[in-house]
Amino acid sequence: MAGTVQQDLAVQLRGRDFIGLVDYAPEEIQYLIELAVELKRKHKAGEAYQPLKGKTLGMIFEKSSTRTRVSFEVGMYQLGGHALFLSKNDLQIGRGESIHDTAQTLSRYLDGIMIRTFAHRTVIELARAATVPVINGLTDLSHPCQALADYQTIYEKKGRLQGLKVAYIGDGNNMVHSLLMGAAKLGVNFAVATPEGYEPDEEVLRQCKESAAKAGATIYVGADPKEAVADADVIYTDVWASMGFEAEQREREIAFKNYQVNDELVKYAKKDFLFMHCLPAHRGEEVSEGVIDGPNSVIFDQAENRLHAQKAVMAAIL
Repeated sequence: MAGTVQQDLAVQLRGRDFIGLVDYAPEEIQYLIELAVELKRKHKAGEAYQPLKGKTLGMIFEKSSTRTRVSFEVGMYQLGGHALFLSKNDLQIGRGESIHDTAQTLSRYLDGIMIRTFAHRTVIELARAATVPVINGLTDLSHPCQALADYQTIYEKKGRLQGLKVAYIGDGNNMVHSLLMGAAKLGVNFAVATPEGYEPDEEVLRQCKESAAKAGATIYVGADPKEAVADADVIYTDVWASMGFEAEQREREIAFKNYQVNDELVKYAKKDFLFMHCLPAHRGEEVSEGVIDGPNSVIFDQAENRLHAQKAVMAAIL
């Protein structure tokens, strides 16, 4: 991007919430991806970059985490700031204090709030009441930080995003919602294969199709994994029973038994396809060991890029 365009985007992102990719224009998402790539380069080169010196990010966790917690804490440290871990048991919201009062109080202490929770409405309510930027670390509806890191990874590996094809095999969950929206905004063709009854949210799909039409991208949702994977540049999957749906594990194993990403299925994709998974993964269920541990797998590059993509978000909005 030209220098003046980047400067304009930097100004318009400052102070914004990061709730979902639906709220960001294509050029803003591309800016964050390119900023993430640059921050990664600086880190690898040992170049100090600490625009958030003296700033503090409060991190509310109602769901357990490996990648989200570590990447936000380390990312804030690398940017010169401090991250404060707040479990639901540490806060009065665990004893009935309202989200409104929590947001108002924390805004007096912090420069930003990240929350990883169940209900998406909790993040919306928090952002409405807070006077500092709020970052969605994950909800049952969306996972924009992971999707941003994923598109950064694809961009690094393929050199472009527009016109590529991503195939997602599995549950129409929060992960596919954010991936779909990112694809629609960035001009990436996206295909979903999922059993009947597990399709993505209808309203999310409507919004994605609307954005995809503007970007010249296509969206396919069907039940045939082979059709979805055909000629794909990227194959993506996730666990069959996401956090909060563990009680449905056995039921989902039956429903998704023909949706495993394995050596046979990936033959329908391009030979240089990337295999992606947001982790944690269950080898032998949604993906075979041969694929997830094979030469096309970039799962740990994705995990690493959570650090840099989130640093880009924090540096931009805080």
